[in-house]
Amino acid sequence: MIVASTLTYGSVAAPAQEKPDYRGAEQRHAGSQIAKHEGVHGAPSPDSYTAGANVLGHDVSGWQGDVDWPAATKAGAKFVYVKATEGTGFTSDHFNQQYNGSYAAGMIRGAYHFARPDISTGAKQAHYFVDHGGGWTRDGRTLPGALDMEYNPYGEACYNRSPKVIVAWIRDFSNAYKARTGRTPMIYTSTSWWKKCTGNSPVFGRTNPLWLARYAPQIGELPAGWDFQSIWQFSDSGKLPGDQNFFNGGPGQLTALATG
Repeated sequence: MIVASTLTYGSVAAPAQEKPDYRGAEQRHAGSQIAKHEGVHGAPSPDSYTAGANVLGHDVSGWQGDVDWPAATKAGAKFVYVKATEGTGFTSDHFNQQYNGSYAAGMIRGAYHFARPDISTGAKQAHYFVDHGGGWTRDGRTLPGALDMEYNPYGEACYNRSPKVIVAWIRDFSNAYKARTGRTPMIYTSTSWWKKCTGNSPVFGRTNPLWLARYAPQIGELPAGWDFQSIWQFSDSGKLPGDQNFFNGGPGQLTALATG
């Protein structure tokens, strides 16, 4: 790999790629690398879902292609996160149909960004995300943008970055996103990745909502700093109408999260 420049996150520096690799980005969805590294260990039982206490939702990417949103809502989905961007050079070809189509079907929607700490600063990726669909509006039906932090699909799990650099990178992204939108982004991750790549940092638990990936009958241990998850991605099916999620609360609380 050719190193072209140095990325600086506060006082922490790290080398950047000269020519970023985006192979597979259109098909890559939230959790694809988590399932690959951590496996799938079952799913919650049907009685884990309690009407009024949980809200069923999906997340989608270019992997699903154009989605039949009326069918998704008929099946019970109330919200969705849609992949918008990766790094600073990829935007999903299906973003507009997925993001605007879900909204037109009556769903609460949000956008997410697949993080690439090997490519640029967090702030630069936050601006790229907002500029390509990842913003937020106080309409009660748009969730804050989400930052997808998971295993590197192109190499070493933590992008050859130390925990100190990864934490600084996330802070850089979060601060820039809040400056642009007024909201702190949701952080999507797994507990195992978080422990490995941030040293189980607790610093975001009080500021950023948690979207936890865990493909098992129970949620299990949370990353340090968070007392609860806002969303649990319990299935990484990669099929229509998208990966499966429970929002940790009722419809009114979901609307409150969207409203800010």
